[in-house]
Amino acid sequence: MFDQPYVVIFGAAVRKDGSPSGAMRDRVGAAVRFGRRLLPRPIYVVTGAQGRYGPPEAEVMAELLRARGIEPEHIVLETTGRNTLRSALAVAKLLQGVPGPVYAATSAYHMPRCVLLLGLTGLDAHRSPPSIGPASSRLYRRWWWRLREIPAIPVDAVLLLWRRYIRKL
Repeated sequence: MFDQPYVVIFGAAVRKDGSPSGAMRDRVGAAVRFGRRLLPRPIYVVTGAQGRYGPPEAEVMAELLRARGIEPEHIVLETTGRNTLRSALAVAKLLQGVPGPVYAATSAYHMPRCVLLLGLTGLDAHRSPPSIGPASSRLYRRWWWRLREIPAIPVDAVLLLWRRYIRKL
C-alpha cells in the first residue's frame, strides 16, 4: 500500500438531498484527471465527516470515484475530519510512514492551506492541478471563500504546530 502515490481529496459540502455539491464534483473530477494522466495507479484518500446534510462527505466522494471507474481498493475513506485542519491531521495519521509524495486535491482557493497543513504534519505534500470551478456563480460568494483563507492559513498552521509541540512534551 505504501509504494503507490496518494491523492488526498479534501471534502466539500453535501446538498440537502444527499447529492454532491458542485465544488465536490469539481474536486473529485480534477483529482481523477490528475491521477489518470500523471500517476501510476494512485490511491485516492477522500476526507470529510458527516456535515449538515446527507452522508459523510468522504462517502459521497467515494461514490463519485467509483462512478468514474476507480476500483474500491484504490479508495480510502477518512470520515472523521470535520474541517480542513482535522482532515489533514487524520490523513497524516493514516498515511504515517508513506515515503513518497502525497498530492492535495481541492479547489484553487483552498490549495495553499491544504498543502501547507499536510506538509506541516510531516508528509511530502505537493499540489495537484486544482479544480477551477467556482464555489458559487455569485461574485461575492467567490470572494468570500478566497478571503476566508487569509486568516485560516496562519490560524490552522499555528494550531497544527502547537498540537505537534504539545504531543512531543
